[in-house]
This record gives sequence, structure tokens and C-alpha cells, in this order.
Amino acid sequence: MIKFLPVFIIICLSLSTAFAQNNVPFDKYFEDATLRIDYYHIADSETDIFTVDKLYRQGIWAGNKKNLVDEFNQGRYYVKIYDAESDKLIFSKGFDSYCGEYKTSDPAMKGIKRTYHESALIPFPRKLILFTIEMRDRQNVLHPIFSQSIKPDSVYVIQDDWLNNVKVYEAHISGQPNDKVDIAIVGEGYTMTEQYKFVQDLKYYTDVLFNHEPYKSQKDKFNVYGVLRSSEESGTDEPRANIYRSTVLNSTFNSMGSERYLLTEDNKSVRDIAAHVPYDALLIMVNHKRYGGGGIYNSFLTFTSDNQWKDYVFIHEFGHSFAGLADEYYTSSTAYSEFYPQGIEPTEPNITALLNPDEVKWEAFLSKKIKVPTPWEKAGYDSMDIKYQKIRTEVNDKVASLKRERAPAEEIQAAEAESEELSLVHAKKVDKFLESSKYYGKVGVFEGAGYTSEGLYRPMIDCIMFTKGDKPFCKVCENAIIEVIKHYTEKISK
Repeated sequence: MIKFLPVFIIICLSLSTAFAQNNVPFDKYFEDATLRIDYYHIADSETDIFTVDKLYRQGIWAGNKKNLVDEFNQGRYYVKIYDAESDKLIFSKGFDSYCGEYKTSDPAMKGIKRTYHESALIPFPRKLILFTIEMRDRQNVLHPIFSQSIKPDSVYVIQDDWLNNVKVYEAHISGQPNDKVDIAIVGEGYTMTEQYKFVQDLKYYTDVLFNHEPYKSQKDKFNVYGVLRSSEESGTDEPRANIYRSTVLNSTFNSMGSERYLLTEDNKSVRDIAAHVPYDALLIMVNHKRYGGGGIYNSFLTFTSDNQWKDYVFIHEFGHSFAGLADEYYTSSTAYSEFYPQGIEPTEPNITALLNPDEVKWEAFLSKKIKVPTPWEKAGYDSMDIKYQKIRTEVNDKVASLKRERAPAEEIQAAEAESEELSLVHAKKVDKFLESSKYYGKVGVFEGAGYTSEGLYRPMIDCIMFTKGDKPFCKVCENAIIEVIKHYTEKISK
């Protein structure tokens, strides 16, 4: 079969005036199948170039057939699908991307362009559509930056089974995909002899998810699948240690220059493997013992399987990718130059720039008579955590150096144990400090969030999006997650 996509007619239309319509009749515009649109995204800080790669017809549509238009207004980008004949908006979804994060990095600021492979999953259209991508400007206003017509009955829509040797496991099934949140957990770095470990890890993290609120009380609204294609080698890449593994998804630590950031740029392999199950949320479980992971809203998340903080990483990163929750910490180093432009209200539900103190984003959840902004013991926390970050960097540099130099195994293990103990002791110290605050358990507006010490605020003193450990989401984060679950599982009343 010829699998090259011809050049489609580029439609140069301004679609910014189209309005959201959540009453789209599914059967009129779509079949119960999935169209996967693969495309390349080329960018630096000032430029975005898109070009469609290939189209795939996949299995049944996993999403809710009633809530086809995304009204959360989150994500740096939006996919919007228009019926070509009527210009009616028939599907949309907000998302972030690896490329979008790259745009905020120093190399991108210097004009260095990089190319990323991305995918959009939409219900399979019955007729000609306009596939449109919108992007936010510095004021967070969406503007169309790419639009292309797609003909669903084209001979270039790939419909054959393009990948073999993939195993599917049902970890938790509660109903039909169309009215459930469907999760695909794809294994990375599991060899053929480690398939049993994958099954055990899959069960473990399914249990972790449903032991944590609000997922625990919403368990009957989820389906969870495991999907595995074995890797030649176990683990993942550790560039700072000069360790590279041959794995099916080509994941790696040190993504975006951050030592704990674990991602993959091999989007096609991820999507080809995940295509064997219906999914709304895409998770990558990496067979490794180091602390690390990453979550990108409505794209994918990664987490390592065997670290002492594994439960925390899994729940925290799922908060990013599933509900678009922001990181609430601000003392750790990142690869971003200006992730949140100063003076602009972020789209994430759990952080705010507090541009108008009389209209707090989460006003409905504020504790009675609490001050806005809310004073807290920030100076003491900053002093404690910044000292820890410095020591942690030194210890982790030591571990990476020992691995790079191929030091004796016992020496490496001792250094790793030192790093783990340091992390655990500090986490306990932080918990004790935060729990002693008179505002602990209160919902207010606390300065320090989104990688920024000043000018961004979070809802509560502590939350699993702020610090490590076995702790709940704050009330604002929990509510945001519940709203996303509703979007996938029921008709939202307006």
C-alpha cells in the first residue's frame, strides 16, 4: 500500500469568529470510529509551522458522543474540526505539546527551530472537514494558525493493521468506551522476559489510581487497559550518565535539559502501540527505578515504575495530562525561560496571577473571611527548600558522574541511596513545616506557584501538585478533575 499523503488544499479562512456548540449530533457528522491525524510541528519561540504527515482509521471512538466541543478553555493549542460545507464547529479539544514547551526554552528564544511529531484523535468524519489548529498569543487569546481540508474517503487514509506483536491487558473495565474515561497504559522498557512484571505493575498502578480521590469515588466511570510491545533492552536512556537503552518508545531522562524530566519524542511509536485500544488518556509506564516523569495536557504522561516516590509521580503527572493542572511548586529549576508571561492569567484551573483580587478564579472554594492574597510562612519555606535543591543537585550530579565513569556497582548504589534518603528526609521536613501553618487545610490565595516565586498563586498551602508525598489534591484541583471526568462520561447541563 502507498502510504504517502498527498498535498491537500490549504484553506485560508479565518475561523476565529466561530462559536462553541455543544449540541453537535454525532451520527450526522461522524462514524463510530477514530481518525488519527499525524502531523509535524516545527517551531522556535516566534514561529510555528505545521504539515500533515499521515492519516489513520483506527477503532471505535473512545470519547463521549455528546460532549464533542471542549469548553474548558485550557491548553496552549486547540484542535478544531469544522464541517466544510457549513463551517459549523463539530469537534474541538484543547491540548499542550512537547513542542509548545520547547518554545519557552532558551534555544527556542535564540531562534533554533526543532521538529516534533504530534497526533490529533478525532471522531471519524462522514464528509469533508477542515482540520484547524489554534494557538494562544501572549495574552492567551486563541488564533487560527493552520487549516487544511481532509477528505475521509481518501485512498490515503491508512486502514490496515500496521503493527504486530502488541499485547493488550484489561486492568479495569466498567462499561462501553463512549461513556467512560478510557486510559491506555503503554509499557516502555519491558523486555520479553519482563512481561509478567508489566502485568504486575499495571495492576499496581490501577490500584494506586483508584485508591486516590477523586478517582476512588469515580471508579465506575473508568476503563483501564495495558498495552505492551516488548523492548530489546530494559529501562530508559540516562544521557547524563551516558546510558542508552534500545526501547520501543525511545524515552529519555533529561528532556528539555531537566534531569528528572522523562519524555519521548517518538510520538508515532507511542500512537501505533496505543492504537490497539480505545483511549481518552495516554500514559507511558517506564520500567525504571529512578525518580522521574512528565505530564503534558491532553497529550501523554510518563512515570517510572519503581522509585520510592512512584505513587506520587503517577498521580501528580496524571493531574497534568488529564485535567490540565499546573505545577504549584516554584523553587525547583526548570528549562523554561518564561512559561507563564508576567501579568497574564494562566488557563490552568489551579494557579492564578490574581490580576483582580476581588474576582478570585476559585472564589467558590475560598475559606470564609480569608485574606486575599493569603499570608503564609513563605520566607521560611523558601530558605529551607532552596538549600535542599542545591544539595540535591550536588548529590544527583555525583550519581550521574559515577554512572558515566562506570564506577563499581556498590559505589553507585550507595550514592543513589544517599539521594533517596535525602529526598525522603526533606519531604518529611516540608510536610511538618506546612502542616504547622495556621492556614493549613484552608483555601486561599497563596503566593508561589507555576515555577514562579512572585506573581503567581495557588489555592492551598499544600497539594500533591505542590510537594511530594502521600497527600490529597487540594479542593480546587479535585473539582477540576471531577469536571473533566463529567466531560467524558455524561452530558454537561448548561
